[in-house]
Amino acid sequence: MTRDDGVRSAEEFANELPPRLAVIASRIAVEEKRILDELDRRRVPYHVLDPRTAVFRLDRPKAPWSVALAREVSHHRNLTVARVLEHAGVTVVNSAAAIALCGDKLLTTLTLQAAGLPVPRCLVTATPQAAVDALEDFGYPAVVKPLTGSWGRQVARLTDRDAAEAVLELREALPDPHQRITYVQEYVDKPGRDIRALVFGTEVIGAVYRVSDSWRTNTARDARTLPCPLTPELESLVTATAAAIGPGAYGVDVLEDRDGRLLVNEVNHTPQFRGAAEALDVNLAGRYVDYLVQQMVRN
Repeated sequence: MTRDDGVRSAEEFANELPPRLAVIASRIAVEEKRILDELDRRRVPYHVLDPRTAVFRLDRPKAPWSVALAREVSHHRNLTVARVLEHAGVTVVNSAAAIALCGDKLLTTLTLQAAGLPVPRCLVTATPQAAVDALEDFGYPAVVKPLTGSWGRQVARLTDRDAAEAVLELREALPDPHQRITYVQEYVDKPGRDIRALVFGTEVIGAVYRVSDSWRTNTARDARTLPCPLTPELESLVTATAAAIGPGAYGVDVLEDRDGRLLVNEVNHTPQFRGAAEALDVNLAGRYVDYLVQQMVRN
């Protein structure tokens, strides 16, 4: 069916040229819709691959696509499909290695520290009880996070030993041993905001402040987004962070402490950009697709 603006849909175009691109997604949220609309506008054929129903025969390691865009909301499904497609020779954006690295806060911290990049102080223990004892020397306040997770879920601020014992006792009761591994960061007294920078390949596209009255400044928790100046210091830090992780499209979260130091907090391998798109005078979906098309040309 032809759209009202006269541009053929990807489905129409695919009748003439089989799609070389797969978009891995079980949920089409705002970001995915904008990416698909941009692909339609450019008449780039694609296939939406829902990992919940996809079946891969490992004895037949072939796939009809040359490039896949990993936008699946579930980290584990995203990683699984990326690994299988790469085994079949497909270039995945972002790669399975990048998804695995960014999806694990401990691996991210170790990688960034090895690259000499500034990150918040942190500790990790194999059991919650060990973290309670270690926090006496580490210092309060502190923030405990799950190794895998996003949108500020299961993140808690520990103000003192009583709070730590209450929160970590609950973690001790979790059924999954992986959930009982305890990752703790120092609490950075940021000025009511953090920074989300978007980088595609080696280019930093832009940055926004995420402002909130809460100590958690995720846009999923209704933080407001405002343009953030892309200073040489910030651009250099974000570029170096992306280089440490490997080629891809990332959302890099940066904290400012009260002295103005910049610290890399996390790296998002499936970056959301709805709030940034509203604050910046940049077609972020278009730039995302620019990077994706570059990978298609190379493959």
